[in-house]
Amino acid sequence: MQPSTKEAAPDIRCGLLSFASAYLHETPPKDRYMTVLPITIWGEPVLHRRASEVEVFDDELRNLIADMFETNDAANGVGLAAPQVGVGKRIFVYKFANDDGAPPSGVLVNPVLTLSKISGAVPDPDEEEEGCLSFPGGQYPLKRADWARVKGFDGEGQPVEFEATGWFARVIQHEYDHLDGKLYVNRLMDRYARKAMKQAKKSGWGVPGLTWMPGVDPDPFGH
Repeated sequence: MQPSTKEAAPDIRCGLLSFASAYLHETPPKDRYMTVLPITIWGEPVLHRRASEVEVFDDELRNLIADMFETNDAANGVGLAAPQVGVGKRIFVYKFANDDGAPPSGVLVNPVLTLSKISGAVPDPDEEEEGCLSFPGGQYPLKRADWARVKGFDGEGQPVEFEATGWFARVIQHEYDHLDGKLYVNRLMDRYARKAMKQAKKSGWGVPGLTWMPGVDPDPFGH
C-alpha cells in the first residue's frame, strides 16, 4: 500500500522503522540475502483472482516473507501482499506505527478480517486518499471501516490476532483486499473510478507482464 502523502505522511514515515516483535519472523536462513522483488501492475492476472491458502510453513515461505519485507522497504510502502510480487498466496506484510498496541511491523498468513460498518458518506479527498504500489502514481479517496480485527498466523505458523483503528485499519483492509483479488481502485465511487481507469489506460496497463522494480525504477510516488 502507498497511502496519501498528505495528512498521513508523518505516521507513514514512522511506520517504516524496523521493529522486532513476536509477530515478525522474517530472518532468512544463514548465507541467504534478502531480495527486492519486482512489483506487479494492474492487469497482471495474479492481482485479479483470489489467492490460495498457505498450507506449509517452511523455509520457502519464510524466505518469501523476508523478501516481501525487503521489497516493501525499497518501495517506501506501508504494506505489501504476496500477489503484488506475483505469488498467489494469502500473505501480506505491513509496517505502520500505531496506537492500537499491535506491533508496528508484522506479517499475516491466511488472515481472517472482521470490520466495523463502513460509512456511506462521500470520502474526504484530504483525509482518505489511498495509493497502491500495483497502481503506481495514483491516489484516490476511498471510505474504509474505522475498525478492524485481524486473525491469522506468522511465518512460523504461530497465531496472530490484533485490532486496528484509523489509518492502521485502512492499511490492513487494503492489503487484505489484495488476497481476494481486489485493488482499492475496484472500490472507488464512480467519479474517482473513471479517473483511475483513465490513468490505467493512459499508462498502458491492463495487460499481463508489467512490473516495476523498487530501488531501480523511479519511485512512482516521488519519495
